[in-house]
Amino acid sequence: MNTTTTFGRIAALTLLVGSSSAHAADSVNLQVNELASGLNHPWGMTFLPDNRLVITERGGSIQIYDAKNGLSGNLEGVPDVAANNQGGMLDILADPDFANNHTLYFCYSKPGDGGSSSAVRRAKLEGEKLVNGEDIFIAKPLIDNGFHFGCRLGFDAQKNLYITLGDRYKYMQEAQNPDNHYGTIVRVRADGSVPEDNPFTEGKAPEVFSYGHRNVQGLTVHPKTGDIWAMEHGPKGGDEVNKLGKGKNYGWPVITYGVDYSGEIISDKTEQEGMEQPVIYWDPSIAPSGMTFYYGDKFKEWEGDLLVGALKFTHLRRIEMDGDNPGKEHEYLRDRNQRIRDVEVGPDGLIYLLTDEANGKLLQVSPKG
Repeated sequence: MNTTTTFGRIAALTLLVGSSSAHAADSVNLQVNELASGLNHPWGMTFLPDNRLVITERGGSIQIYDAKNGLSGNLEGVPDVAANNQGGMLDILADPDFANNHTLYFCYSKPGDGGSSSAVRRAKLEGEKLVNGEDIFIAKPLIDNGFHFGCRLGFDAQKNLYITLGDRYKYMQEAQNPDNHYGTIVRVRADGSVPEDNPFTEGKAPEVFSYGHRNVQGLTVHPKTGDIWAMEHGPKGGDEVNKLGKGKNYGWPVITYGVDYSGEIISDKTEQEGMEQPVIYWDPSIAPSGMTFYYGDKFKEWEGDLLVGALKFTHLRRIEMDGDNPGKEHEYLRDRNQRIRDVEVGPDGLIYLLTDEANGKLLQVSPKG
């Protein structure tokens, strides 16, 4: 597998020929504990202060896992979803003040007249029931297909909520238009209102924080710097990891390191003035989903490294990081042949994974020995 790492605005030719191979990692050094199974294409998870995990299933359900009782069964009060192709119940996130307000946020494909849309709903968790649910954000316009919803969530230190969105596949050119929500990452307050310092408050989509994205299925807030990092699916080649900046244009589809699934050229450009270069891109695509930086006391040699789930090549990937600069890449658990949909570091310093399959699993990864 060839992977390519970029640093700033390097010449396109150099980027295309400069590559390094991911280093196959020795999976026997890891212990994998299967905590739960029978999940229907699990998609996102979030830890609660009492160490329970809330897990979404793409078909439209949410369950709670705890170490003593296992899975709770489906929560009540979950809205209907447009469970079509890539759509359904997607990411979920606990409020930073969950211990006091018991509030969850979840992103889902919301059905409507003429199509569906990525929407974020907040609700309070009472026992095994969601109450007082309200949609705080609905991407516009609605689209009649089941592709490229994005739907990862993250809170920054100011309790602004970042929501990743996709270009909805048929409308990729609109990812260059910050007057709609196609191919953007939006930033809102916890109640859905727009922060006054958002970059496009005078436009038709004031929630937009950055644009020029394709289908962002990874988002994480760096626990040390507070920077927002995002990861998106390319077409055939050109998956990207980006460090986000307010009002920045990340290029899709004007610049890309991938081609169409048919092999046709989307763009002959890999860089253009005014458009950001990725920190990392992968060609061929690994179909990345779920990302987090590792900080904990169980994998001390991994401190500060980036962890990524790979759907296509069925592994957990670790990218060595020196600040913002990526280094060697390592693959783990590929022999299990399971699509990794989400990656989280638990309060215990262990790594938790969701496998994307009809009999999906919650896995706990720890050092062996």
